[in-house]
Amino acid sequence: MNPGASAPAPSDREVVVAASGLSRRFGRLQAVRDVTFTVYRGEIFGILGPNGAGKSTTMRMLCGILDPSSGTGQVVGYRLPGDAERIKHRIGYMTQRFSLYEDLTVDENLRFYAGIYGVPRTERRDRIEQVLERAGLEARRRQLAGTLSGGWKQRVALASSTIHRPPLLFLDEPTAGVDPVSRRDFWEQIHAVAAEGTTVLMTTHYMDEAERCHRLAFIFRGTVLDIGTPTEIVDRRNLRAAELEADHPIEAAEALRADPQVEEVAHFGVSLRVATRQGADPLVVLPPILAQANIGHGPLRPSRVTVEDAFVAMVRADERAREEAA
Repeated sequence: MNPGASAPAPSDREVVVAASGLSRRFGRLQAVRDVTFTVYRGEIFGILGPNGAGKSTTMRMLCGILDPSSGTGQVVGYRLPGDAERIKHRIGYMTQRFSLYEDLTVDENLRFYAGIYGVPRTERRDRIEQVLERAGLEARRRQLAGTLSGGWKQRVALASSTIHRPPLLFLDEPTAGVDPVSRRDFWEQIHAVAAEGTTVLMTTHYMDEAERCHRLAFIFRGTVLDIGTPTEIVDRRNLRAAELEADHPIEAAEALRADPQVEEVAHFGVSLRVATRQGADPLVVLPPILAQANIGHGPLRPSRVTVEDAFVAMVRADERAREEAA
């Protein structure tokens, strides 16, 4: 479930990021509430959640861009709040929007950022050659950045944000609007960066991308719902899943959703994908429900439970708890 480089072993876990009770208000809006987690050297740590969940606000506090309303943190050995400017000099930061200079070539952008990040003049040329090679940009070094496709712009942005070899790299929704092939290539580069010892902390709302992280923090309504490896988070939900084709899929979905053992029903082309709660076997649970509704169906096929299943289950549980408390 977790492709790519392995997470660092517990014996060599050096803390790079430690957030403790971080919160942020914008007037009456509580954007982030009591966020606490730890990130270790060499990890790819994902902050996962829907748009507006508080992911980017959390990241901006850790980068020193926003001061927390309450709570504390430690980032690359410096305190939050208090050492924001020192933190900024020790990190790389890549946003979802292409923030390079489009009227400069790839090489000129890299030279510019090498200077901004303080790479010594005697090392700049070698460093530029290294990131060009790692990103596969050698043939495009003289191309204007503004003429590149989204995937190639993404490579330039990543190369620019890591040219000073930061111990910590922040990626804020880095693959938004990028085609699937470019996204896969980008992830190969991320795992290569992490394997070299750089810690990566990223936000995303792509559930398939979350499974490529070593560990995840699920954020919803500004609150952390769970933290762990993708496997740990999925296992804690105790879900099982199956797929089937039904004669009347709309009616079948309605009948299945009405059963308390069913967590989620989703349409996938001509098939229905059904997740069941509390470890209930869908191959046993679903046929009687459909038979009682007088709906025919084809064979049931077991399906792997995903991070998306786990996230949807957590969000729905949170919503039910809020409704009961209201």
